[in-house]
Amino acid sequence: MQQKLTLPFIISLLAHVGLFALLALSVNFQSKPKPQPQASAPVVQAVVVDQAQVQKQVERIKKAKADAAAAERQRQNELERKRRAEQEKLRQLERDRKNKELEIKKANEAAKQARLKQKKEQEQAKKLADQRKREEAAKQKAEQDRKAAEDAAKKAEAERKRKAEQAEAERKRKEQERKQKEAEEAARRAREKELADQLAAEQAQLSAARNQQVLSEVQRYEVLIRQTIQRNLRTNTSMRGKECRVNIKLAPDGFVISSKTLDGDTSVCRATQAAINAAGKLPVSPEADVYAKMKDINLTVQPEQ
Repeated sequence: MQQKLTLPFIISLLAHVGLFALLALSVNFQSKPKPQPQASAPVVQAVVVDQAQVQKQVERIKKAKADAAAAERQRQNELERKRRAEQEKLRQLERDRKNKELEIKKANEAAKQARLKQKKEQEQAKKLADQRKREEAAKQKAEQDRKAAEDAAKKAEAERKRKAEQAEAERKRKEQERKQKEAEEAARRAREKELADQLAAEQAQLSAARNQQVLSEVQRYEVLIRQTIQRNLRTNTSMRGKECRVNIKLAPDGFVISSKTLDGDTSVCRATQAAINAAGKLPVSPEADVYAKMKDINLTVQPEQ
């Protein structure tokens, strides 16, 4: 950094010194005693010449400074170029080193693979020799086994025939037994179906009878509910011939859970709701299946004439 600053500093210093010297000379020329009037023109010409010289000196100083700055930039650029070249050289050396290491590694790996291949070939040769020995021994044993197998096959064939005949007899016996069991099972299923059909028919008759009974009970309790509502119904002559449909939800003890108007005359419906609220409880069957059909019922209420 000190070397970079020295040359421009010296040039600038010299330029300023020269400039001050020229200015001093110019002042001296101007401060001399004026000559006679007839000589005034040459004095003015001398002053002008001195100022021009000063200007030239200033230009020279500026040019020197510009040249110095350009030289410094060129020197810096050259230093930067050398630095980059040195870095590139170092990078190339590193690449060369890595490439060399890679080549050595590949060579070592190739040598290793060659050794492994040689070892594998030796092992394969030994394996083939052992295989030939085993095959020869196996061939001899196979011949012995073949003869033994022929004898065993003859015995086995005789035994197979005997067992086949025995198995056929057993199969026929089991087939007969299976058919007998299937016939017995079919007869049993037929009897069960007949009984089930009879039971279903009886159950259907009972259900129909019970449904009819439940329906009758529901109708009977609907009449009782209407009567209860009628007893609490407040009517007038304007309601004559009019009606109101309501929905009533009942608890198992007959308590009115809720009631709402479905349609009908407004005055009749208002009187009907008042009658239901006044009753509080309505007649309900103690039988569960009857209650199930009347716990949520729709009724039509007509004021009695």
